[in-house]
Amino acid sequence: MLGVYQYPLLDFFWTMLIFFLFVVWIWILITVFIDIFRSPDLSGGLKALWFIFVIFLPFLGVLVYLLARGHKMQEHQIQAAQQQKQMMDDYIKETAGGSTADELSKLADLKAKGAISDADFETAKAKLLS
Repeated sequence: MLGVYQYPLLDFFWTMLIFFLFVVWIWILITVFIDIFRSPDLSGGLKALWFIFVIFLPFLGVLVYLLARGHKMQEHQIQAAQQQKQMMDDYIKETAGGSTADELSKLADLKAKGAISDADFETAKAKLLS
């Protein structure tokens, strides 16, 4: 009778549900810890208290944290996304070398200084504008 299947389908679904709920729980717990340590509006002592509360009473601690500071978590995520976008935009601008108007200004300065001829200026200008 060792080859007989003894694990009903409903038990399998129940096991999968428990497993995925556990994964979601770990994800929420990590997110709360990240927010605790990244919050600029919390002092060191408050961070320590929240940390201890969440460690010793995990379910209650996370639930209270989400109720008390859930809106701050959202604000922190929005600020982090805006900061990351700003840094990316700055990097792209720095790497790309500026806008078309900046390049035209540089070409006009070179032409005024006599470093390039009128024909070279017109050729470079046409390249930039196309």
